[in-house]
Amino acid sequence: MTLLAADIGNSHTSLGVLDGEEVVAHWRVATDERRTADEWSVLVRGLLVDEGLLDDVDGIAVCATVPSVLHEWREMLAAHFAHLRAVVVEPGVRTGVPVLMDNPREVGADRIINSLAALHLYGGPAIVVDFGTAITYDVVNPKGQYVGGAIAPGIEISLDALGRRGAQLRKVELLRPRQAIAKNTVEALQSGMVFGVAAQVDGLVARMVRELGVSPEEVRVIATGHHAPLLLDEVECFTDHEPWLTLQGLRLVHERNC
Repeated sequence: MTLLAADIGNSHTSLGVLDGEEVVAHWRVATDERRTADEWSVLVRGLLVDEGLLDDVDGIAVCATVPSVLHEWREMLAAHFAHLRAVVVEPGVRTGVPVLMDNPREVGADRIINSLAALHLYGGPAIVVDFGTAITYDVVNPKGQYVGGAIAPGIEISLDALGRRGAQLRKVELLRPRQAIAKNTVEALQSGMVFGVAAQVDGLVARMVRELGVSPEEVRVIATGHHAPLLLDEVECFTDHEPWLTLQGLRLVHERNC
């Protein structure tokens, strides 16, 4: 099966075409809440046509954290892709991952999808760190159960906040600075973002591993998300990098439900 997978995030939407397990094409576009169902259809069809894949796709899987955009996607699927087998990840959709939370319906669909993909690829225990609009931490225990996680501000959100609230600060390019002790304002911001977030990840993951009651050597720690490559060499606890983790999870959910 050739599947179009869509991960609709707060700031950006990741789209990918999977031929089996292989991601054969991928795109990252802005998540614009003003975009209508017809406009999404034009965008998606245009991307597929450019890659010569429009006639190859025979299924669609979607997860979203933005309800208004998901509504437009539902309209688009009904009006323009009704001939394809589509799965929208929401409560009631089979994932195979037990969710041990106070209110399982509160957990973002993308977080469960990431956990499913991590379990499929590596088994449990595992921790997924997703660097998106927010930095999310999702924990799967040795029994393959989703037991919770954490949410922290994303790198871009933090930079934007500093730019708005700091009179002498401005938004800078996200690059690794020469050293942690910066010699100018630009590198000081970069140091705080890159090395500061790296320290946060290592510290928080270490706490989670202790709470799981397992040895660190047993836990796979998977990095994913747009900004993950910036942190790979700075975070000591990462064992794996899976840039298309969510897309792979969407493929698995589509297989389970179709």
